[in-house]
Amino acid sequence: MSAMMASITSELLFFLPFILLALLALYTTTVAKCDGTHQWRRPKKKRPNLPPGALGWPFFGETFGYLRAHPATSVGRFMEQHVARYGKIYRSSLFGERTVVSADAGLNRYILQNEGRLFECSYPRSIGGILGKWSMLVLVGDAHREMRAISLNFLSSVRLRAVLLPEVERHTLLVLRSWPPSDGTFSAQHQAKKFTFNLMAKNIMSMDPGEEETERLRLEYITFMKGVVSAPLNFPGTAYWKALKSRASILGVIERKMEDRLEKMSKEKSSVEEDDLLGWALKQSNLSKEQILDLLLSLLFAGHETSSMALALAIFFLEGCPKAVQELREEHLEIARRQRLRGASKLSWEDYKEMVFTQCVINETLRLGNVVRFLHRKVIRDVHYNGYDIPRGWKILPVLAAVHLDSSLYEDPNRFNPWRWKSNAPSSFMPYGGGPRLCAGSELAKLEIAIFLHHLVLNFRWELAEPDQAFVYPFVDFPRGLPIRVQRIAGEQGHRSVLMESTM
Repeated sequence: MSAMMASITSELLFFLPFILLALLALYTTTVAKCDGTHQWRRPKKKRPNLPPGALGWPFFGETFGYLRAHPATSVGRFMEQHVARYGKIYRSSLFGERTVVSADAGLNRYILQNEGRLFECSYPRSIGGILGKWSMLVLVGDAHREMRAISLNFLSSVRLRAVLLPEVERHTLLVLRSWPPSDGTFSAQHQAKKFTFNLMAKNIMSMDPGEEETERLRLEYITFMKGVVSAPLNFPGTAYWKALKSRASILGVIERKMEDRLEKMSKEKSSVEEDDLLGWALKQSNLSKEQILDLLLSLLFAGHETSSMALALAIFFLEGCPKAVQELREEHLEIARRQRLRGASKLSWEDYKEMVFTQCVINETLRLGNVVRFLHRKVIRDVHYNGYDIPRGWKILPVLAAVHLDSSLYEDPNRFNPWRWKSNAPSSFMPYGGGPRLCAGSELAKLEIAIFLHHLVLNFRWELAEPDQAFVYPFVDFPRGLPIRVQRIAGEQGHRSVLMESTM
């Protein structure tokens, strides 16, 4: 009996592979039949129709090519080649992530208008590490809306008229009065940075220009800025490491100002305090100490860096366009004439609104110079646009500069032509972003440039002391600092120079 069982077992083991093959064949045939009748069918996931492109090197992708330095009045060879090869919407690998790059005006507008619904702000972690987790640049959702509301209230149109316009003019004159009357040569970029920094320090923390503490803070801020735009290598001696140390020093100054202000408010038991953002945040918000510190630091960063570079670019572009300088001077001579007739010594809001051609110059400067080149966004829901699928989790970069320099949207886009803005601005023009994250300080920035240009063209002629032009590193900068030579023209055509008067 046992011999018989052993024989049967041996035969079963011999035939087992064939039995399994038969069962597998039966299963395959059955599934195929079921697929034909649409039963038991597992739907196949459709492959997304991604934009064309290439991923480049492992991990680094195409980041180095994308960030390669190039003139600010161009999009650079990388963008030119990729748009020519793949179109205005293409995929890449940038900053260590799968990315869609958009040089398309319609998609850029769609991204900014759908902030919080389909896309959200997503800057590299190193930016948040140096600006702070409560910086408006990196916040999203309700936290960003709360911070932005505080900034918008502080920069309201009422405050722009009553407080900030006189302050902008006062700081403009402080800078211009320090310039030599003839044949003086200096860095226009440095002077623009000095002007905007002192203005923001005064309006954020009531720090007066020229004081030792203000100057120390400005020097720390220069080190801080170099780290913001550097590789995030946190080792002793690197720009990023130095910037983190400068951040601690800057926050230390802000914290001491905050403590002094709280002590003063407590002792005086009064609602009267310095009319600055620090006082506004302490009195009008429920922000924590850490939130206020990051808010003030981020606004010092945003209010100083972009405005100073836009002003330096305006000085540069105007130097190469005498016709624009002449029309600008005529506009401001007429404003000064009306100012004299009414017996006023300071510019009014009505004067500012009469600076029509000045606004054309500002718009053209922002379009051609592109201080803000691109924005960092993340896709938070699958997006289908213009036949392309953009998956959730991917980064997407709306490149504002590529749209502003697009020959299909702007005639002769690489030429400085402020007269193009005498008609309405096109919807593709977004120098300060758009949607819910539109720059809160955009109106102040335009006010600063306009008031500075008013006094500049009425009192000085200027020329480049040596060749220079703005480059993208990716931040915009003049390699030589934009050296200019100035000549004072006070008294021209009956204009009485305010530079000879005492400081307001």
